[in-house]
Amino acid sequence: MSMSRDLIFLPEACHVPPGPQMTTKIIHFMVNGRVERAEFGADSTAEDIKELFRAAAEVSPHHILKLYKANGSVVNISPMLEPNSQDSYYRLEVVTSDVQSITMPSNVDNMEHRVSHLETKVLEEAGKTSEVISDLQSQVESFKRKLESIKHLSWMGIFRDENTKQISKSKGTQLNMEEEHRQVRRKFLNMSSLQVTEEVRDHLKTPIFDNWQWEEAEMLVLLQVMFTDLDFLTAFQIKKDVLQNFLFEVYCHYNNIPFHNFQHCFCVTQMMYGLIWLTDLKSKLCSMDLLIMLTSALCHDLDHPGYNNVYQINARTELALRYNDISPLENHHCAVAFGILAKEESNILKHLTTEQYKQFRAGMIKCILATDMARHNEILNKFKSILSIFDFRNKDHKEVLMKIMVKVSDISNEARPMAVAEPWLDCLLQEFFNQSDKEKLKGLPVAPFMDRDKVSKPSSQTSFIRFVLLPLFTELTRLFPCLEQHIVEPVRRALEYYSDLERATQQRETACKP
Repeated sequence: MSMSRDLIFLPEACHVPPGPQMTTKIIHFMVNGRVERAEFGADSTAEDIKELFRAAAEVSPHHILKLYKANGSVVNISPMLEPNSQDSYYRLEVVTSDVQSITMPSNVDNMEHRVSHLETKVLEEAGKTSEVISDLQSQVESFKRKLESIKHLSWMGIFRDENTKQISKSKGTQLNMEEEHRQVRRKFLNMSSLQVTEEVRDHLKTPIFDNWQWEEAEMLVLLQVMFTDLDFLTAFQIKKDVLQNFLFEVYCHYNNIPFHNFQHCFCVTQMMYGLIWLTDLKSKLCSMDLLIMLTSALCHDLDHPGYNNVYQINARTELALRYNDISPLENHHCAVAFGILAKEESNILKHLTTEQYKQFRAGMIKCILATDMARHNEILNKFKSILSIFDFRNKDHKEVLMKIMVKVSDISNEARPMAVAEPWLDCLLQEFFNQSDKEKLKGLPVAPFMDRDKVSKPSSQTSFIRFVLLPLFTELTRLFPCLEQHIVEPVRRALEYYSDLERATQQRETACKP
């Protein structure tokens, strides 16, 4: 992207007052130890602004950038960014670093054009006599020298220019699903060779991780980090490209529906990953058990259609008929997962022995089938019955624990900060309402908690938290007391929050009655 008159950045100390054609939206941000000032117009796209930030950070389009407020919270890089002052600047960080310690020139020509355009613009806007401009020219010349050295490496064949492969996207044009998938895959593979920073790796191990600030390709990179940092690639001889193919196939098999989508898959997997580290399960379970749990979390809702088991059975769908009304969705998720694993290019299990494969398959089927809420009480009661004598060396005990861990991860949104959790509730209710609307049209039974005419946000959560989440989370905390602060306390706060909302709603309704 070339710098335009309504989208530029200049070092704060060197800022030149905008001309009449420039817009007034101004963002101050710290990057590489210096405060800079960005100005952009209302018609700038999110990608335009990200490109500007990449230029300021001097990184390639494949690096992952995150913008932080002063309090440490992440904010979306988009045209909706709130203007700020120099004293309240954002912090721009590159959360992946190039392992080769050199900028990857995927689009050298555009970079060169950007530098040239910026140099011309500075001279046009401020004149040629200022010492400030002289300093800027020196910086531009330095940048151009770096660019020339990168171009030289590119000509030598050290780097390959991917620009010709990029799919152009016209403003306002909607890409079809196949093109979107290709674009995500390309971005994922380009990013996958970069090193995610230790700060992000540490944050990834906590329940407070905010999924809303990450794009799909970036989430795929983080999933790759999870499999790598748990040593699965070494333990099971998984080749990196096979893992990448597997993760991408999983991404492609999640549907674009309000709740049970790829972002939900990522959240469940990330919570499982965090629980593994928080409870130190690496020292208590074998690598195979950990692989089963993480992969089960990843695949637990593959190809979810957005309508639950009750609908499948009442509507006599193909899935209900195929699986004889027994956990039709969960059985389908398993079947899709092993269909992906049956492909040579995405088979992360190809180097397992026959016995190892049997162990993995049996464990994953049990874990995914355990996510059917119709079996919730059965599994929880079994776990409660063995807690007082729990033994990590006991195969049956471990099996129940693995089911509980997947179940906790699956319904763990309320253990996250409210700013992360509440949007998920909106997504879930939307999916519920879509189903109940369809059930009404078909004359099928409608569950009250899914009926838009009978349920509200607070009422939907208070019962679920009180009778499902807290009992489940509390029992797990009896085995792992360290989880009290991480998952139980946040859920109690969520219950208090929604209880207050529910009482306020009831008071308003009472006051409105004649």
